[in-house]
Amino acid sequence: MTAQALAGALADDRRRAVFAAIVLGAANIPEVVARTGLPGRDVANAVRRLVTADVVTDDGTGLRIDGDRLRELARAGGAVSPPPAANPREAILRTFLRDGVLTRLPAQRARRRVLLEHITERSFEPGARYPERAVDDALRAWCDSGGADHVTLRRYLVDDLLLARDHGVYWRP
Repeated sequence: MTAQALAGALADDRRRAVFAAIVLGAANIPEVVARTGLPGRDVANAVRRLVTADVVTDDGTGLRIDGDRLRELARAGGAVSPPPAANPREAILRTFLRDGVLTRLPAQRARRRVLLEHITERSFEPGARYPERAVDDALRAWCDSGGADHVTLRRYLVDDLLLARDHGVYWRP
């Protein structure tokens, strides 16, 4: 991150308001919404942008300001080496899964594909045959939070050729 990147991350009024709310103790998006009065979508976008800029961290326990990173930037007077690049697959899984349960389906096809591959690998053995009821039961476990329904998930798995289907019997090719 550079001073310019930090300035860019905080150049927007909404992002500054979100940053300030997090500094003052808001630990999640609903708390930031309550403190700022901004719409949830704007807050979520601002948080995502601040996390991408390494100004805010979301370690699963809540949002927080990465003070060490900001001090490092201040000491360097500009350029700071970026942290090691995280595995993009792991970042996608962390974003859309909480405690092994799907929070929502990604809108972007590439992200959705990563998530669907993960679900397929964890739920179905290659070559094994499953009746539709068994597939539904396996997928319901991923959908307990209500972020998606098992029927939609099953449809995506078939459409993306991660599961094959013939006369109510499914298998992982």
